[in-house]
Amino acid sequence: MSATPQTQPEKQSYLHILKSTALIGGSSLINVGFSIIRNKALAVLLGPEGIGLMALYNSILDIAQTLAGLGIQASGVREVARTAGEEDGDRVARTAIVLRRLSLILAVAGALLLAGLAIPVAHFTFSENLHVTGTALLALAVFFRLICGGETALLQGMREIASLARINVISGFASTVASVALIFFLGADGIVPSLIAIAAVTAITSFWYSAKIRISRPTITGRQYREEVLPLVKLGAVFMASGLLTFGAAYAVRLIVLKLDGAVAAGLYQAAWALGGLYAGFILQAMGTDFYPRLAAVAHDHEACNRLVNEQTQVSMLLAGPGILATLTFAPVAMWLFYSPEFAPAADLLRWICLGMMLRIVAWPMGYIVLAKGAQAIFFWTEVAASLVHVGLVWLLVSKLGAVGSGMGFFGLYVWHGVLIYVIAGRLTGFRWSPANYRLGVVFLLASALVFCATLFLPLWQATVLGSLAVLASGIYSLKSLVEMLPPSAFPAGLRHWMWKSA
Repeated sequence: MSATPQTQPEKQSYLHILKSTALIGGSSLINVGFSIIRNKALAVLLGPEGIGLMALYNSILDIAQTLAGLGIQASGVREVARTAGEEDGDRVARTAIVLRRLSLILAVAGALLLAGLAIPVAHFTFSENLHVTGTALLALAVFFRLICGGETALLQGMREIASLARINVISGFASTVASVALIFFLGADGIVPSLIAIAAVTAITSFWYSAKIRISRPTITGRQYREEVLPLVKLGAVFMASGLLTFGAAYAVRLIVLKLDGAVAAGLYQAAWALGGLYAGFILQAMGTDFYPRLAAVAHDHEACNRLVNEQTQVSMLLAGPGILATLTFAPVAMWLFYSPEFAPAADLLRWICLGMMLRIVAWPMGYIVLAKGAQAIFFWTEVAASLVHVGLVWLLVSKLGAVGSGMGFFGLYVWHGVLIYVIAGRLTGFRWSPANYRLGVVFLLASALVFCATLFLPLWQATVLGSLAVLASGIYSLKSLVEMLPPSAFPAGLRHWMWKSA
């Protein structure tokens, strides 16, 4: 299969996608390193009980942020990107000012609400009142997270990708130092202060970089303020509901595995889920950070919108394919390397999750069409349906097959969701996959199915050899295709001369 020749504008677009993916993916990779160090240190300092306590505090913080934030960060990205695409400086400034003010109002309201409800929240979460003070102090973390969300939305909407990557790295490093130091000196009493410190450091870093964006200070009338706030809140409410559905579905899946197959199975699922999303997460985060605002800026132009989706899909498959095949092949080694031999039974579960991640990477670019077009009702009901399908499949399959059924349910979700979102995108913009994406999708899906089946039916050494060959072949093909997508100017002069001397 040969790569389709690209025009110069297309090559520049592919170059932009790859640069953004490298920046965000690279910063995410560094943060994974910080996370490993932080988790290892905290596990030693706190033990299993302390880690469980920290997870519960984090759950309170996540839900409080989602409820109080009203989805403003996500809707703010779309509105900033849309106004920036119109090249109207005053409109961009109005949107940015309103976004910041609204984020501050929600931050104060969210902090006061959590502080006021600290007693019932602590009792419901911990079944006792020993952690009321800690729950009330979490209000500070909610405040910092929400004002940070407004600044991050502005940076993302303006496509300040390099700044976002720097924020990821700086906040990851500072968070690791602050949390380990506080818990080292204070023990379990340092959990809540560490969460506050992490949120504060991220907020300060975000403010530092967002302050570098030069925007005017126009006078905003009451009518203009309402015109800016209304779309932010309307679309934001849908994002908030989506976030709550996502949290709810994730919680329900873990509860189903725990109740139907026991605590050990729940631990295996959590380990496989975290590892299965590690590689795909780099690509998906870059997609949300850069691709979404780019798409929102041209959402009114169906041809440009569909071209961007096809370009993002092609690059994402080329980047993800070899990694997915490698994880399918070396799943037992990965579980041993990142965890311990006790987690070896999670290898098959990890493989099913990887197949689902491959389909997720293919489906997500199309899903962003719904967001970019502001189709709120469609977005909400597809999220409701996805949550119901996911939980329903997991309940059915885990009850029949055990923990591995949770991975099968995730794969089944994206088989269904991929078809649904393709139909919806076609109706919204007339989207169709390009011939190159059809060929690429068939090749990678067949290769993934072949390697997966080999791990089920062949001896370990034969399956490993076959999988290794597939990884090598796909890696070489992906690298060759990505190089052909880029303009000559993307390469150093010496390398450029060697690669194109025969042209």
